[in-house]
Amino acid sequence: MTFSRKNLIDGEWVGAAGSRNINPSNLGDVVGEYASADAGQAGQAIAAAKAAFPAWSRSAPLVRHAVLRKTSDEIMARKDEIGRSLAREEGKTLAEAVGETIRAAQIFDFFAGETLRLSGELLPSVRPGVGVEITREAVGVVGLITPWNFPIAIPAWKIAPALAHGNTVVFKPAELVPESAWTIVDILHRAGLPKGVLNLVMGKGSIVGQAMLDSPDVDAISFTGSVTTGRRVAEASVRHMRKFQLEMGGKNPLVVLDDADLAVAVDCAVNGAFFSTGQRCTASSRLIVQGGIHDRFVEALKERLAKLVVGDALDAATHIGPVVDESQLRQDESYIAIGRDEGGELAFGGERVERGTPGFYLRPALFVGTNNAMRISREEIFGPVANVIRVDSYDEALAIADDTPFGLTSGICTTSLKHATHFKRNSQAGMVMVNLPTAGVDFHVPFGGRKGSSYGPREQGRYAAEFYTTVKTAYSFAG
Repeated sequence: MTFSRKNLIDGEWVGAAGSRNINPSNLGDVVGEYASADAGQAGQAIAAAKAAFPAWSRSAPLVRHAVLRKTSDEIMARKDEIGRSLAREEGKTLAEAVGETIRAAQIFDFFAGETLRLSGELLPSVRPGVGVEITREAVGVVGLITPWNFPIAIPAWKIAPALAHGNTVVFKPAELVPESAWTIVDILHRAGLPKGVLNLVMGKGSIVGQAMLDSPDVDAISFTGSVTTGRRVAEASVRHMRKFQLEMGGKNPLVVLDDADLAVAVDCAVNGAFFSTGQRCTASSRLIVQGGIHDRFVEALKERLAKLVVGDALDAATHIGPVVDESQLRQDESYIAIGRDEGGELAFGGERVERGTPGFYLRPALFVGTNNAMRISREEIFGPVANVIRVDSYDEALAIADDTPFGLTSGICTTSLKHATHFKRNSQAGMVMVNLPTAGVDFHVPFGGRKGSSYGPREQGRYAAEFYTTVKTAYSFAG
C-alpha cells in the first residue's frame, strides 16, 4: 500500500507530496509519497513552536505524562505493523525493525515516568535568612535532526525527553526514512499534544535543516548524523550561542585476546560488525585480535559469515538486509576497493548479490592482513565491512584501539578480569563492552562518546535532562 503523507505545522497537516520512499529490498516497491518542506514552511514550524512554548513549558507534569504514555502504548500495540514499515523503508530485518519499534515504545514509557520525577534542590544560603532554590526549566524551541539508520528509535530518544521537560519541537527526519518519522509524529499528535508543540518538517537537509540552523528562534539543536554535517551544526549554533548536541559516528574497536571464549568472540564480531547491515554508528568495524587466537578466530568468523543469509528484509530467513540506498552501496564498494589497494586481503565477501527482487544487496566483507594506518581502519564506512588487525599483546591492542579520531564505543572479549577491568578504565570511548557486541545499548542509561564521535551532554536516561533543561538558581530573603 502506498501512502501520501504531509508535514505537521502548528497542528495542521500541510504540504503536497514531493518525494518518493523506495524499499531497498525491492526497488519496484514504493512505500509512500511525502511532503517536502521549503524554507518558508520550516520558518512557520519554528514560529509555531515558539508560540506554543510558554503554555507547554508550564503544563502540569500529568499532562505530559499522559501524552507520552499513550504514545508508548500505541507504538507497542502496533509494533508488528510499524516494524514492518520500518523494515520496508530502511532495509533492516523484520526482527530488528520490530525490536527497534519496541525500543521506541520503551523510551516513551521511560520519559513518561520522568515527567513525574522532575526535581530540584533547596539549599541554605551562606547568608542568614536567605533561601536558595535550584530548579530545571525547559530550554525552549528544540530542533531535532535525525539519521536514517534508526528511523524510530533515535527520533524517540530525542523527542520524548524534549517534550517531557517542557520543550517544543521542530523535527526534521532523514529523507530516506520519512514513514517512521511520520508515524511517530501522528501518534503523538493524536495523543493530545497542543498545536505547535511538535512540528514535523520533512524535506532536504540543505533547505529545512539549514533554515533551522539559521533561525535565531531555535534555542537548541540535537543532531545525529555525519561528521561533516555535525560540524556545520556546531558552527551555526555557536553563531547563535544556542545549545547543541552532536552524535556523529565511530570507528569502534573490538579487541579479542588469546584467552577469549572463541564462540563469544565470534558472536560479538558478527553481531557488532555486520548485523543491521553494519549501518550503525556503534558497529565494531575494527577487529583487533591477539596472535595466539587470530587464525582460529578468522576461520570461525568466515564459517559464520558463510552461513548468514543476505536477502529481503521482510523474509524471516534473512539475517542481513540490503544496504539502504545506491549511494551508500557505492560508498561501501569504494572502501572495499580502497582496502584492496592498500594491501588488505579480502578474506570473505564484498560482492553484490542478486535476489528475487532488485535491491541493494551486498555480501558482508571481511579484510585480514590490515593495519591501523589504512583508510579502512581510520574512516567510518557505515556498511557491512570490517577488518582484522593482528597484535602481539594486550598493551598493543589497547594502544591501537585508542588510536582513532573517534571514541563512541569499544569492546573486549576476554576471560581475564584483570584485562577487562583495565580496558574499561583506559579505553577512550563513551561506552565500553566486555564480552558483548559494541552495538547494543539500553534505553535507560547514557548514550554518547568522546573525541570526534560526540559533543555535548549524553543522550537517553536521566542524563538527557542535561541537554533539554537549563538550570536556574533563585535566592529569597524573607526580610
